[in-house]
Amino acid sequence: MKPIEKLVFKSKEEVYKYANIKLVGLVASEDNTLANLSNAAALLGFLLDDINWVGFYFIREGLLKLGPFQGKPACTTLNLGNGVCGTAAQTKEVQIVENVDCFVGHVACDPDSKSEIVFPIIVDGNVIGVLDVDSPIYNRFDEEDRVGLERIVNTLNKYIKWNEIV
Repeated sequence: MKPIEKLVFKSKEEVYKYANIKLVGLVASEDNTLANLSNAAALLGFLLDDINWVGFYFIREGLLKLGPFQGKPACTTLNLGNGVCGTAAQTKEVQIVENVDCFVGHVACDPDSKSEIVFPIIVDGNVIGVLDVDSPIYNRFDEEDRVGLERIVNTLNKYIKWNEIV
């Protein structure tokens, strides 16, 4: 496999298109689910500008449990319905938070995080976890990030054997 390069992109759309192509290359022929999710987090952590944490939480026994990630050590358990991740998991809706300090019930795993986007991972109509991306910059995430991460999650849904994780 060719190494992944840090390139200069004209738009977020280009970043996410490139990330998705590289993600397919990483996960399409690999059957190790943990390795694939680790590489997905590493890829996003490498390619997305102005982020300080990216990773997964998965629902186990009614709680969100930490999965593969890139960044500082994180909260290992989150309650459904609490914080940005718990809200995304409970509502099945993407959460884009411009200022995490204004989000009621925000769980501050990293005080350097100022904005956040959380994308629920839905399989057969059920939320099995979330993809969480944090930034040390206010207002970092927008509709382009939502669309781009939706493409990433759709790719993961195509190739990942979620039953090995949840």
